[in-house]
Amino acid sequence: MRRSILSYLSPASAAGEVDDRGRVGEVADALWARLRIEAKEAYTRAPALAPLFVESILERDSFEAAVSHRISTRLATSTVGLEVLVDTWAKALTGSPDVGRALRADIVAVVERDPACERFIEPFLYFKGFHAIQTHRLAHWLWKNDERDFALYLQSRSSDVFQTDIHPAARFGRGIFLDHATGLVVGETAVIEDNVSLLQDVTLGGTGKESGDRHPKVRSGAMIGAGAKILGNIEVGANARIAAGSVVLRPVEANATVAGVPAKVIKVADHDNASRSLDQVLSDLSYCAFDYSI
Repeated sequence: MRRSILSYLSPASAAGEVDDRGRVGEVADALWARLRIEAKEAYTRAPALAPLFVESILERDSFEAAVSHRISTRLATSTVGLEVLVDTWAKALTGSPDVGRALRADIVAVVERDPACERFIEPFLYFKGFHAIQTHRLAHWLWKNDERDFALYLQSRSSDVFQTDIHPAARFGRGIFLDHATGLVVGETAVIEDNVSLLQDVTLGGTGKESGDRHPKVRSGAMIGAGAKILGNIEVGANARIAAGSVVLRPVEANATVAGVPAKVIKVADHDNASRSLDQVLSDLSYCAFDYSI
């Protein structure tokens, strides 16, 4: 299944194939076809979950429609129902094609980077990190379109359901991997570029002493380890690695590895996209060498 994983990024990427509905003469959508195959296989293996596979995937018309329906189902309440959420998703996907492209890049990022994930259906149906970042993408679209109360409602609802607190104004690139997601906090003026991996209990926050643009800027390919706290309007450079449990109070240059409380630079070396390795333990380091007082 991991053949040419980038081929799953766009509907046009699988030109020449015939999709699993047997449509001939159309450009097949490799990701959508793969997800439907996985749903049919899962249906056979776990018939007790048949309604989940049918309603979430097999009855939908496209990958984007399926994602929006699945996440809306998880977020819906008696106050803001499924139909309202699905309709809002449809407006966002029509109004901003980048939203749909980001959905695809994000699910590919999970399958590519998470060693516990073997199929696309797993993050699609079950992983709250994938669901949380997509909820934020909808909230961010609402925020940019002056529907701020709805955006803040989704922020609150995502906190209830997925245990993340991401301000709707925060900006995320594509290919984002939120592993576990529980405890993630991202402030209003934070920027997270493409292909970044963030593990559980990460904070991208302010120092409490600033106003205006006051949150971190995380550049492409960085990896932020579990429990790391990055505070203030500081930059984490491209392909940097932040060790688990670190407190980062100063800018981190590109390709640097930092660890400790407060964090210090351990080494600077070229990384082939640190976000893909998810090496957050950094076993070659001696943590006892650090001053753990701020």
